[in-house]
Amino acid sequence: MLIIDEVLISEAVFTEHFICNLGKCKGVCCIEGDYGAPLEDAERQTLERIYEDIKPFLRPEGQAVLAEQGLYVLYKDEQVYGTPLLEDGACAYLTFDEQGIALCGIELAWKAGLTDFRKPISCHLYPIRIKRNESRNFEAINYEEWDICSDACSLGKELKMPVFRFLKEALVRKYGQAFYEQMEEAYRSGNF
Repeated sequence: MLIIDEVLISEAVFTEHFICNLGKCKGVCCIEGDYGAPLEDAERQTLERIYEDIKPFLRPEGQAVLAEQGLYVLYKDEQVYGTPLLEDGACAYLTFDEQGIALCGIELAWKAGLTDFRKPISCHLYPIRIKRNESRNFEAINYEEWDICSDACSLGKELKMPVFRFLKEALVRKYGQAFYEQMEEAYRSGNF
């Protein structure tokens, strides 16, 4: 384990390998699950601000769920706000490309230049999950292993891509460049 700026980082973030392989999995992590993507407080406000900009990128069934349930819901078991799900378990913000690969409608609006918000940080960081301990005032970065990502793990091993390097852009977005550079230094020196 490594601690940087009161953030506890699991060793698996350095030792496991990962590269999303959408051609194989088709983005199933956005389709399956018991809960939607966890949302930070500011992200809920952002969704309210940008919804009309992202709405055209969403499927009608997603728009219907968002109109019925709201732009986010509270998952009581987890005590966390997240994106609503369709009846089949897919994220309400999900859409598909011509090859049937799941894409984020929020990210499509971002790519089109219609919003400055790319997508929820929990999605951008996946397969890393952040756990916040309010009573002790620290966060923990953990690698979440899910069998549906076996192709991503295989590709990551083949190309020798540690999880944290695959997620560099997301880690910099969440914690800053200096934080990421400390992770790189720890990896190079083996001090994790």
